[in-house]
Amino acid sequence: MTITVESTHMEHQERKWTDYFTFCTDHKVIGIQYLVTSFAFYFIGGAFAEVIRTELATADPDFVTPAMYNQFMTIHGTIMIFLWIVPAGAAFANYLIPLMIGADDMAFPNLNAVAFWLTPPGGILLLLSFFVDGGAAQAGWTSYPPLSLISGVWGQEIWILSVLLVGTSSILGAINFVTTIFKMRIKDMDLHSMPLFCWSMLATSALILLSTPVLAAALVLLSFDLIAGTSFFNPTGGGDPIVYQHMFWFYSHPAVYIMILPFFGVISDVLPVHARKPIFGYRAIAYSSLAISFLGLIVWAHHMFTSGTPGWLRIFFMAATMLIAVPTGIKIFSWCATIWGGKLNLNTAMCFGIGFIATFLVGGLTGVMLSSVTFDIHVHDTYFVVGHFHYVLFGGAAMGLFAGFYHWFPKMTGKMINEPLGRAHFILLFIGLNITFLPMHELGLLGMNRRIALYDIQFEPLNQICTLGAYILALSSLPFVINIFLTLIKGEKASRNPWRAFTLEWQTSSPPAIENFDEEPILWAGPYDYGTDSEGVDDEETIEDMLAEVGSNSK
Repeated sequence: MTITVESTHMEHQERKWTDYFTFCTDHKVIGIQYLVTSFAFYFIGGAFAEVIRTELATADPDFVTPAMYNQFMTIHGTIMIFLWIVPAGAAFANYLIPLMIGADDMAFPNLNAVAFWLTPPGGILLLLSFFVDGGAAQAGWTSYPPLSLISGVWGQEIWILSVLLVGTSSILGAINFVTTIFKMRIKDMDLHSMPLFCWSMLATSALILLSTPVLAAALVLLSFDLIAGTSFFNPTGGGDPIVYQHMFWFYSHPAVYIMILPFFGVISDVLPVHARKPIFGYRAIAYSSLAISFLGLIVWAHHMFTSGTPGWLRIFFMAATMLIAVPTGIKIFSWCATIWGGKLNLNTAMCFGIGFIATFLVGGLTGVMLSSVTFDIHVHDTYFVVGHFHYVLFGGAAMGLFAGFYHWFPKMTGKMINEPLGRAHFILLFIGLNITFLPMHELGLLGMNRRIALYDIQFEPLNQICTLGAYILALSSLPFVINIFLTLIKGEKASRNPWRAFTLEWQTSSPPAIENFDEEPILWAGPYDYGTDSEGVDDEETIEDMLAEVGSNSK
């Protein structure tokens, strides 16, 4: 079977700022559109989190009503998952994949633009749902029936439509990523010469294509129950809400890996550069991404240990969940081995990379604990799960995202980021994250339920510590925003390759030209050949001379 690939060739010219507000097919513009949009929703979702934590600072409902708390909690979770983390991963994939494999654009540029422009309407709809009769959805980001069928029908219906739009965007993006990686690499680049970020996006895209349609089907059926009076999941009409849980988690546990796998790839590309060492276990990291993708599809029911799951099935899902820790552990050990003994450049990107390992390790270890049926039943629906979930997704995804942001910011903008402000951002984020989410494990072990505005007075001191941490997290955004504007206005100009990196995106200008490369780039070294015979040298001036020689030879 032959796959026809769209291609676009544009004149060598600079982008105008207005291009970023239009239906543009340049993958770099779309990548930045995704990134800016995801950060806009990051700040909105973060503001909702501050409302939630302010309410939980005391045991009484003295900031928002319980109904409003449920709405903020539901929309906060939905925004942070579907409108921040997932689009942020798509942002890096859109911007970097063609550059990393030597292509001039994505395989299907028009489809790529359509995928992005489905995301802002989905987010706007979600925010507008606060103003419909009955308010926004109140059933949590999982929207389990029968609760979702009896609380705010129109708000819930808008929630469904919003998630369907964003899910469709993910599917279209995944088709593009897979096709681009397989069909548009330069002739000298085989699969084992690709940067590990490309491997992580292959694994992510496979999960999206296999699991997202199942979530879409569940939401369509839930919508019929809401507005057409059917009883697919409504127990009063003979429906089975457990079937919804199976369909929802068949997507939503793989969604954890859809959210985190792109940033596994980011970390695999950031650490070797700033440690000046080859990545340890390239193939082990690459294939472990595929293993996570496969195993992620067969562990969903560990979310349902308290839903009447038969004992024999519990054992299967417990074993599968424990098994998925193996490929994840391979990555952790490989990253640690990569930085061990390296010439570490502790700039902002590297600090976030090391912070990623630390925070994700905590989330991973508590995840192994939760995979045990007996322990999970004990802490199910408590704040232990909230602490675990946020260490994995906020700790892991935020640290990975910012590591990639600071690493590729010079390539995207042509400006060098302000390092003191970047380190201040890291320190505040790291401290705030741990103060916010570490005490939640203790709250869960003591029996505090999640997703409720009212709680027993005995939990108030620990909740006040969590709320203090949330305020520090909010404060961490201040040096980040100041840094961006300060750098864009009067930042130091970046060279083509300020980090002396070997992946192909650093062979073009900063920022890249519209057509990416003046000539087809040449694979003159492996992506992580630091300190090896193929590197030969390790100073920026000599590397620049070698790149210039490669360019002249290609002509």
